[in-house]
Amino acid sequence: MFGRERIEYKTPEQIAVMRRAGLVVADIHAALRAAVAPRTTTSELDAVAADVLARAGATSNFLGYHGYPATVCISVNEVIVHGIPGDRVIEEGDVVSFDCGAVVEGWHGDAAFTTIVGDPADEEDRLLVDITEEAMWAGIAALATGTHLGAVGDAVEGVVERRAVETGVRLGIVEEYVGHGIGSAMHQPPEVLNYRTKDKGPRLRPGMALAVEPMLTAGSPASEVLADDWTVVTLDGARAAHWEHTVALGEHGIWVLTAPDGGAARLAELGVEVAPG
Repeated sequence: MFGRERIEYKTPEQIAVMRRAGLVVADIHAALRAAVAPRTTTSELDAVAADVLARAGATSNFLGYHGYPATVCISVNEVIVHGIPGDRVIEEGDVVSFDCGAVVEGWHGDAAFTTIVGDPADEEDRLLVDITEEAMWAGIAALATGTHLGAVGDAVEGVVERRAVETGVRLGIVEEYVGHGIGSAMHQPPEVLNYRTKDKGPRLRPGMALAVEPMLTAGSPASEVLADDWTVVTLDGARAAHWEHTVALGEHGIWVLTAPDGGAARLAELGVEVAPG
């Protein structure tokens, strides 16, 4: 994706501005969680996100990006990522992923979550969503405990493997779409893989800011891009989930910039303390 481009290392002051952008993204997530319901359309939900950005004095880092026509990405059921909001009507039991971003003073925040609309009666859907979130947090924790970026992919794939043994549900890891560096642009080097490789990746260093974002499917991870050149769907029609946070690496540890509590609660469960600033 990025070739041999250099990693951008941020100062503490720049990370502080990214935290402001991250909190706007957190507010978008909260507003979307409150708004998503049966009979709402994805365009109505996009308008909710646009309103949060406007009130915060921030801008969308998705709108206009390589021609992308909406404020956020909204991906329903078989759509893995990059779903364009429109007239699709949300129905009870739909699995909906929201990928949202904000720019404050030129610095970016980016995060995604997946929810099940209404009563999550389907156990496999619930496991899909929960395991994807668990894999993301394991990948984030690996930024605190690992020495190289490849630790993220090790952790994500480890969760998927372990949970398959525990639950009998085998999820697919989408490999074509990965996490990334973030800062003065939404997508920067390095790539943050969600699967194991022999390459350990770059050494983890203070000043890095990274988006960790696993995407898992309930069936095959094979995908295709629709004619709109954006919407990515599973080939077999299986449902997908997508979770993401923007994480900064500081001198004393990590800080989840797009989580209201900086990631403290979920990371404490994994034995990791956050280090704001």
